[in-house]
Amino acid sequence: MSAAPDKWRPSLTLVIFTVLATVGVLPLVGLFFFRLYDNQLIRQTQAELIAQSRVLATIYAQEVTARLDSGLTLGAEVPPNVLPDPGEQVTPIRPALDLTANDLLRRRPDALPAPQAAQAAYVEIGAKLTPIIRETQKVTLAGFRILDPQGVVIAGRQEVGQSLAHIEEVADALHGQYRATLRNRVPDKPPPPIYSFSRGLGVHVFSAMPVIVNNRVAGVIYTTRTPSNIFDHLYQERGKFVLAGLAVILGTIAIGLVFSRTITRPMRELIDRAARIGRGDREAFRPLRHYGTREFAQLSHSFLGMAEQLARRSDYIATFSAHLTHELKSPLTSIKGAAELLQDSVQGKAGSLTPAEQTTFIANILSDTQRLEAMAQRLRELARAESLPQNERTELAPVIADLRSRFPASAIEASGSLDRTIGMSSEKALIVLSHLADNAMRHKAGTIRLEAVDERTTLLVTVSNDGEPISAPNRDRIFDAFFTTRRDQGGTGMGLAIARAVMASHGGSIRLKPTNAGAAFELQFPVA
Repeated sequence: MSAAPDKWRPSLTLVIFTVLATVGVLPLVGLFFFRLYDNQLIRQTQAELIAQSRVLATIYAQEVTARLDSGLTLGAEVPPNVLPDPGEQVTPIRPALDLTANDLLRRRPDALPAPQAAQAAYVEIGAKLTPIIRETQKVTLAGFRILDPQGVVIAGRQEVGQSLAHIEEVADALHGQYRATLRNRVPDKPPPPIYSFSRGLGVHVFSAMPVIVNNRVAGVIYTTRTPSNIFDHLYQERGKFVLAGLAVILGTIAIGLVFSRTITRPMRELIDRAARIGRGDREAFRPLRHYGTREFAQLSHSFLGMAEQLARRSDYIATFSAHLTHELKSPLTSIKGAAELLQDSVQGKAGSLTPAEQTTFIANILSDTQRLEAMAQRLRELARAESLPQNERTELAPVIADLRSRFPASAIEASGSLDRTIGMSSEKALIVLSHLADNAMRHKAGTIRLEAVDERTTLLVTVSNDGEPISAPNRDRIFDAFFTTRRDQGGTGMGLAIARAVMASHGGSIRLKPTNAGAAFELQFPVA
């Protein structure tokens, strides 16, 4: 089975963390957006009030300057640290109201009776500015109050002649300091910590701009306005927010597709493969079309590899069991038949067997018993061959020395890299070479030659002999378990199957090489 392509894939942990983090951040992003947008609307309102107040303050200052000779009284002297630097060409007042900075105050206190009426000159100035502020209010929707240096209202739609000096922002402006505040319109209740999205209907922006003449306060331009309602503004900009909503929907769909592609789809395909494998479908061992994540690639490759190996093992066990049953049946039947005849002869149930016949039957029983013992020994070797290797290593030279001592009647020649260490125990290497040597001897080989070639990652060993050649029809079957051409001579047909199992379990291989005379096998031993 082909392995999964070795390319970078996100881990399952990374996918889950990214998706959950994205989903978790989306509501916070929405709340943050509304908070920023509300602040932007409030500061925009404050900036407009500053601009309008500054224009009126300039006109007011000119009117006061023109009347200073008539005995007009100015207010408090402005502290030096409040006055702008005379050397600076621009001294902008930047909007700074912030909902998150506890700038929201209670509703504006009511006006109080003035301790002292405003001077006639200030009343005259107020009357002159009243048409201006009313025309301005028609366009800007702002509320205007013009105050004298004592905080008495001299122009405005309401509260003319009353004092606003006790209000915090007005008090600061009467001392030469610009001040703006946010005030809640709900009476006598503390502002909520997170107030509603309809802030435009529940809050006012108040701006108190001092009028400075000769470094003294000549009055205050006190303005107020309700910021634009956020939902009204959203409605006006609905086209943009529809696009934003579509972006959120598309983002959600993209997240769903990521989950489907990286987790759901590979998982369903793997489940389907497991069901097909359970039904015996051999096509289900193919690699998945899409793995999604690195963990699924590893899981599916391991699972399908394990399933394929189990299927091969199941087929092997079924075939092996059928062959083993057949191989055991013949000697057992022979033993049983001979034993029954001997038993009948002893009990006199049939004609008595001659001593020669009894000797023949006993010899057959012993021969079949030896065959069963040889088969049991081969089965033990096969089980040992298929066991997993555990840090096994040996050199080939001592193995060949043991091979010569086991087959003293054969001429065994060896050459090449015999001192190379292979990843196999000497016992298992000897099992492989012994079966090859035994087959060669049984097929009338006089000489067995071993040639070892070091190929860095493997040791290539060619084992050849000058015995009888292997016929063409048998060349494809010699590694099959229980296949033998000398069954009548006690052959079990398991020698080469055991040799192949030993090599495969250690990551090596064995194959039959084409040759003109005798037989030749190529063995690839793993290098330790």
